[in-house]
Amino acid sequence: MFRFTTYVLAAALLSAPAATVAQYSSSSQSASAPQPANSAGTPTTPSADVTAAEAAIASSDWKTAETKLDAYLAVHPTNARALFDAGYVADAQNRLDDAASLYRRAVAANPQSFEAHISLGLLLARENKLSEARPELVAATKLDPGAAGPALKARAWRALAHIDQATDPAAASNDLLEALKLTPETPEDTLLAAELAEKTGQNDAAEAAYRRVLAKDPHSIPARIGLAHLLIVGKKYADAETVLRAALADDPNDPTLNAQLAMTLAAQNKAEALPLLQKLYTEHPADPAIARMLAQVLADAGNYGGSDQIYIKLLAAHPNNADLLVAHGQNLVRMARMQEALTVFDKATQIDPANAEGWSGLAFAASRTSRPDLALHALTMRSRYAPENASSLFLWAITYDSLHQKQQAAAYYRQFLQSAQGKFPDQEWQARQRLQILGK
Repeated sequence: MFRFTTYVLAAALLSAPAATVAQYSSSSQSASAPQPANSAGTPTTPSADVTAAEAAIASSDWKTAETKLDAYLAVHPTNARALFDAGYVADAQNRLDDAASLYRRAVAANPQSFEAHISLGLLLARENKLSEARPELVAATKLDPGAAGPALKARAWRALAHIDQATDPAAASNDLLEALKLTPETPEDTLLAAELAEKTGQNDAAEAAYRRVLAKDPHSIPARIGLAHLLIVGKKYADAETVLRAALADDPNDPTLNAQLAMTLAAQNKAEALPLLQKLYTEHPADPAIARMLAQVLADAGNYGGSDQIYIKLLAAHPNNADLLVAHGQNLVRMARMQEALTVFDKATQIDPANAEGWSGLAFAASRTSRPDLALHALTMRSRYAPENASSLFLWAITYDSLHQKQQAAAYYRQFLQSAQGKFPDQEWQARQRLQILGK
């Protein structure tokens, strides 16, 4: 919800067959369309039927082109040029399974057909069959595009960059560099470069790239979203708010921008966050990210019941999500429903034994339900995954105190007082009183 992905930018790149109708014009068709080959790989002159089909393609007369190509392929089933043309016709009509099959046959008939490889790769990428698309696009980058020119080869490299970005950002960066060797950088390239830099931890480079896009196009929503995301990650909430308010002045209903603004407002404890999130939640009730943000802000505002209703709804869809269980348990604690909270925290820690917040909650609930042995176990487990803090030290102290283990209790009370530094006045007063009693 909150992160703009470059697959959105890739949509136009991957949305059409690699060849263009212009390639089938009467003046350029023979030079630009794929050339069939005989068994020795030598191009041959296309038949009158194929030429007529390509003229029909140039005028988007798909029915005529398909009729002529079907008749020709019935007699010449391995003609690479006719197979590619038929694949193009099917692709243009969104008959993707037929198109893929025909492109594959064209590749088999002529493995050196740049157009067949790139068209098949782009089609598979559009269908999210990325593992199948990648080798076809790699093959295209190794072939001479001929009259198709460097721009089409650059398109193959850019498509590879979009495919590689999720699993291998370094490879995606190299793909993009190869594309830029062939054609000038586009704003979409700069946005992709920014995201790749962020994925590899180069946040300064990513921010610079987003700002380069905005310098050329101050109203670029993707660049604003990306820059705001970086600023939020860097906890530069005021800067992020400035970027987002400017963007929302242009597009006040953009859900991602509104969600990011809500996040920055909540982080700054601004009252505007709650009504904005409530509005977003009404408009997007199925969006879990918005629901979780609203639940957290409601809890921070003291509306534990309202917050918990959202968490219960989320848990109905994801009953084994440990983080949701912990948040639900924390609301139950705030509503003094300790036995229920204990059960919820216990489930969360069973699902995710490394969840320190789950163990903290279990320790607190166990302490409040007079189960000191369970509290000690939970505190011991918590210490494996998170450092001690004032709250956990106080829990250790009162738990040992309840077990009449005076030496351990006194030691933890002292550690708590050293850590608290006046931030927990009620508990600090209690610790000092207990130390006096325990010292007698």
